[in-house]
Amino acid sequence: MKIVVLDAKTLGCDVNLDILKEFGELIVFDTTKYEETIDRIKDADIVVTNKVILDKQILESAKNLKLICIAATGMNNVDLNYAKTKNIEVKNVVGYSTESVVQHTFALAFYLIEHLKKYDEFVKSKSWSSSDIFTCLNWPFFEIHNKRWGIIGLGTIGKRVAQVAKSFGCEVVYYSTSGKNLDNEFKHIPLDTLLCTSDIISIHAPLNEKTQNLLNKTNIIKLKNRAVLLNLGRGGIINEEDLAKIVDEKEIYVGLDVTQKEPIDKNSPLLNLKNQDRVFITPHIAWTSIEARERLLMGIVKNIEEFLEGKEQ
Repeated sequence: MKIVVLDAKTLGCDVNLDILKEFGELIVFDTTKYEETIDRIKDADIVVTNKVILDKQILESAKNLKLICIAATGMNNVDLNYAKTKNIEVKNVVGYSTESVVQHTFALAFYLIEHLKKYDEFVKSKSWSSSDIFTCLNWPFFEIHNKRWGIIGLGTIGKRVAQVAKSFGCEVVYYSTSGKNLDNEFKHIPLDTLLCTSDIISIHAPLNEKTQNLLNKTNIIKLKNRAVLLNLGRGGIINEEDLAKIVDEKEIYVGLDVTQKEPIDKNSPLLNLKNQDRVFITPHIAWTSIEARERLLMGIVKNIEEFLEGKEQ
């Protein structure tokens, strides 16, 4: 078997891919441009990709291809319908990043709620050294205990966030973007009600026709003063131009791990805010704990093993 990994850099240099050699010849590329893909997979039996696009044009030239392993949960970078017509099996990995994303959700929340950047700068600028009191009360913060935490998208990750928020003493409510994922443990409320009444709001939903621009100028403005909005789903769920305008008009705090375009455009309105301290952006890293990436690799290994066992049977 010939196994080709197209974008190993997205898994991190600290993840050892040598385990894949047990299945055959392994060829690893750090990154792959679209125009390079056809040549790189033309003789491959198995392709591992995270975000490299495998559309009809690419797949029809891969005569030996039997299995595509997606090093992620989302499968929108592969033409699944065409792959099916060519009897190419496509397998993703689910559940590997839940704890990592949940942890990052609370990291974003606490960073914003407690104004940690400002307090860190206060100390490192030596302002604390010159203070006439032992503490600093310049940027008051609130406790999340007894506050309302609203969750948009109560899937596996959203539900785990809900459980952790509850353990902190939060009142948890949620809005199902599909209208189908209803849970008896937590209260389901309309989106506008959630936005108007929640102190902290976190998004854990997929991007689709129902969630594209779900948050925009008509409803973001309804957030409570000093509310915290977190997006750990997909960038297109929030209209970034609308968000940027409102952040400069109203005191809300925003933590983003995803943006509409990734990497973020240099001219993004989110990078040109008057109130930069109100927005904290990380480069799509919520899923990337060491443990999560190791689980992801072992998920790929398992998918290959199951595929080969199926072929043998």
